[in-house]
Amino acid sequence: MQASIKISQDAQVQYLLRIADTALVLAQRISEWSGHAPVLEEDIALSNMALDLVGQARAIYAHSGIVEGAGHDEDQLAFLREERDYRNVTLAELPRGDFAFTVIRNAMLATFFKLLWVKLASSTDGELSAIAGKAVKEARYHQQHAADWIVRLAQGTDESRRRTERALADLWRFSAELFAPDEVEAKAAEAGLGPRWSELADGWRAEMQQILDAAQLQAPKDVPFLSTGKSGTHSEHMGLLLAEMQHLQRAYPGGVW
Repeated sequence: MQASIKISQDAQVQYLLRIADTALVLAQRISEWSGHAPVLEEDIALSNMALDLVGQARAIYAHSGIVEGAGHDEDQLAFLREERDYRNVTLAELPRGDFAFTVIRNAMLATFFKLLWVKLASSTDGELSAIAGKAVKEARYHQQHAADWIVRLAQGTDESRRRTERALADLWRFSAELFAPDEVEAKAAEAGLGPRWSELADGWRAEMQQILDAAQLQAPKDVPFLSTGKSGTHSEHMGLLLAEMQHLQRAYPGGVW
């Protein structure tokens, strides 16, 4: 069994891993719909979105390895860390849920990613800026796709609206973690690598409100709850997700994408 690697705690490396890990873990959850989506067209669409996110994660992991300077490649960074060394937000790792749960989560994270990629396009890190320039186009599509489905579900049957409202209520409280400030983001911002995620909060809320208004849904009230995935303390679901995601790399060292 392949042993885990140790990761630098440098703020710039940690900042990059937050982005890559969130994209990769969300891709893993979305890919669970392959062969199970409600219609064939949606099966293909979700699979393609998962591939977009994997591509974004790969690019950031490869760049993270260079910034870290420890010789770790994208596969090692993606698959050979302990759970506590992953920096994805908790929202991305929650179980797949039903289709309403998936489209609400996709809307929340695609909106966040779109705003983040726009800011990262102005990064002082040329490679990160180039990655962001491509990724923002994909995030815009992901956001619009999810927003369209939210309207269809919220204005569909009584059952589809009920499920959409329940998913929104279950997921909204996890959004606070996206914008919780900390030293990692402060140092990354000072270095010009990327923005403090808290800077994206107002834009995110405004765009999510537009999506909810179109669906005639109400945003849930904020609650005093803060998940902590991006600092390495995850939900009970993360270990099971990693066991499945890491199995091949752990069992057959050296495997590549």
